[in-house]
Amino acid sequence: MKHTNLLTLAALAFVTLLASPASALDKITVAYFLEWPTPNLVAQAEKTYDEALGVKVEWRAFGNGNEMSQAMASGDVHIAYSQGLVPWVVAVSNGLPLRLVGIAAAYAEADNCVVHADAGITQANAAELEGKRVATPIGNVTHYKLLRTLEHLGVDASKIDLVQMNPPDAVVALARGDVTMACAFGGPLQRLKEFGSVLMTAAEQEAIGIRVFDVVSVTEQFARDHPALVRKFMQVTDQANATYAAAPDRFNETIAVAAGMELAAALEFLETSTFPSVEEQLSAAWLGSSVQAFIREVAKFFAKHGQLDRALDSYEFAIDTSFLKATGP
Repeated sequence: MKHTNLLTLAALAFVTLLASPASALDKITVAYFLEWPTPNLVAQAEKTYDEALGVKVEWRAFGNGNEMSQAMASGDVHIAYSQGLVPWVVAVSNGLPLRLVGIAAAYAEADNCVVHADAGITQANAAELEGKRVATPIGNVTHYKLLRTLEHLGVDASKIDLVQMNPPDAVVALARGDVTMACAFGGPLQRLKEFGSVLMTAAEQEAIGIRVFDVVSVTEQFARDHPALVRKFMQVTDQANATYAAAPDRFNETIAVAAGMELAAALEFLETSTFPSVEEQLSAAWLGSSVQAFIREVAKFFAKHGQLDRALDSYEFAIDTSFLKATGP
C-alpha cells in the first residue's frame, strides 16, 4: 500500500505538549471543520461560547482530524470539536495526551467513498480496484470505513495505491480522473457524487458493524488546568443541540452560512445526522460502555492492517466523562 504509515504521518509519540502555567486565559482555540454543519455553529456565530466561557474563542478550520491532533500537540489548539474517532485513537495510541470528553455527532450518511462513473466498478467486481489509485484522508474515520468496506468485499487493500488527500482535493482528483475512487466527508462527499456512485451505502456499512461518529477532545493539560472552561464548552454545545432540535427551521440558514455551504447541502447533512444529548452520551449506547468497546475494535483493526504499531490494552484512561456529568447549571 503506497502511503505513509500513521506512525510517521502523525509523529505524535515524539511530540510533547508545550508547558504553561495553570493561569487564567484570555483566549482559547477550538479546531473544527468547514463544510461540516452542526448545531453548535449557531453558538459559534452568535459568540455564545465567548460569553459563557468568559474568554475569546478562536475557531480554526482544519482539513482532517490528524491535523487537529498535531495542532493540539504543538499547543496551538486546546479543544477539537467533531474530531474523528479514528484520528483520536491514532493520537492516543502513539502517546499524545488527548482526552475524549464527549460525542459530537453521528453521521453514517455523510462519510463514504465514490467510484468514478467511467470505472464500471461495483460491489460485484470490487476486486478490480486492486492496482488502482484511491484518494482518502489517511488515518481518519473515512480511511477506517474504506478499509472495512474493502475487507468485507474481499479486496486486498495492500494492492491499492492509496493516496493521501483531504476531501476537497479528492473531489478535484476524481473529477479529473486522476483516481478511480475517492473518499470524503461532509460537503465534499456531496460533490463527489456528481462524478459517480458510492461503492457501498451507509446502511450496508452499518449492517456490517461500521459506526461513524466524531468526538470532542481536549489536551490533558488543558482539562487539568482549566476544567471550568471544558465544562462550560460542553454545556453550551449541549444547549445548542437542544435548541436546534426544538426548532431546526429557525437555525438552518445560520448553520449553512457558518459552515460555508449552500442551504440544501447543509440540510442534507443535518437531516441524516444525530447530535446526542448529554444524557444520551452518558448512556450505555455511547460512553456508558459501547464507545469504549468500539475504540478497542478500531485500534486492533488498524494494528492488523499495519497502520498502528500496536493497539493499547485499554483506552479507558483517555476517556473523561466528568465534564459531561457536570454540565448542569
